[in-house]
Amino acid sequence: MKTVAIAGTFDSKSLEFGYLQEIIQSLGLKTFMIHTGVFEPKLTVDVSNEEIAGAVGADIKEIAAKKDRALATDVLSRGLEKLLPKLYAKGKFDGIIACGGSGGTSLVTPGMRALPVGVPKVMVSTVAAGDVSMYVGTSDIFMYPSIVDVAGLNSISTKIFTNAALAIAGMVKFEVKQVLEKKPLIAASMFGVTTPCVNQAREYLEQHGYEVLIFHATGTGGKAMENLIKDGYIEGVFDITTTEWCDELMGGNMAAGDKRLEAAALNQIPQVVSVGALDMVNFGPIATVPGKYSGRNFYKHNPTVTLMRTTVEENRQLGLAIAAKLNMCQARAALLLPLKGVSMIDAPGQPFHGPEEDAMLFKTLKENIINPLVEIIEVDANINDTEFSTAAAQKLVELLKEKTDRRHF
Repeated sequence: MKTVAIAGTFDSKSLEFGYLQEIIQSLGLKTFMIHTGVFEPKLTVDVSNEEIAGAVGADIKEIAAKKDRALATDVLSRGLEKLLPKLYAKGKFDGIIACGGSGGTSLVTPGMRALPVGVPKVMVSTVAAGDVSMYVGTSDIFMYPSIVDVAGLNSISTKIFTNAALAIAGMVKFEVKQVLEKKPLIAASMFGVTTPCVNQAREYLEQHGYEVLIFHATGTGGKAMENLIKDGYIEGVFDITTTEWCDELMGGNMAAGDKRLEAAALNQIPQVVSVGALDMVNFGPIATVPGKYSGRNFYKHNPTVTLMRTTVEENRQLGLAIAAKLNMCQARAALLLPLKGVSMIDAPGQPFHGPEEDAMLFKTLKENIINPLVEIIEVDANINDTEFSTAAAQKLVELLKEKTDRRHF
């Protein structure tokens, strides 16, 4: 029989979690109760708060005595993050659900994020209708708005809890075994303005026996891709769209952090990298663009996205940043430079056509990549031309074959 873990503060919200437990058990599933509160639970538990705190070397009684909510949340959150993957690995549960306000959400979601992708995770939360990126990160947590506060049972909350219970039960109970043929996974980065390139390359890679996972280079996409590479899911990387570095350096809203481009380099994963969409920084509506950028070359991508053309100096900075990451490579890699434009709108007659800007980018990369494992290949084409996408895909297949041959040698 499948088991659903229920994590929450059973000292202060026992009524709500008891109701959730009752619904889940009525659906023919077992429950595994994890107490994340500071004080004594009012429900029977399988994992105590003492065990959770102990996972990070803390004493729950000492924490309770201090009556410091922030300290308690921090300790229990870190403990659950460490303990939850171990409990899952031991087969204690098949999916997890929790309910809470901002505090309860902050407490449980780090542990949920530590679970493998694909493990059902439902968080019923008062903050689920807002920006949930800080809670979800790059995981697959399903955030369910609680509508009303998680404080007692009423005509609204019972309906929400029931629906949430049905959701987690469906995910756990009716799991469909994967029927697709298992193939080596390729991670590819894509933006709207590099879509033709990645789609053409995807077809080529699929014809050669690979499955391609495409990540939208919106900050979260880049982080998710880096995490999956680091966690060992990915055989090869087609990192054509490195635009998130524009937002990282120039303050745009789609940055992926300063570790972007490190996972493949440090884990000896074959990769082909390019400079896709390094002609643009992403902002929200035009009114949200910082005043210091007044007078720049802007392009309204849609009502909620404003693009800003990168300058010659900014392209020098981008070249230095990407060169530094590629110099970390511990296995053979390739950097392909599209000499006729780095995006769909960096072409003759298009709003971001910038030969001088691109020339500085290419020059900086060529002068600062000193790692002999990184091959620099110039292609006299736009990044979306078939000539470029084919050359990039062929190069990745070549690097992957080399790695396979070395394994069999």
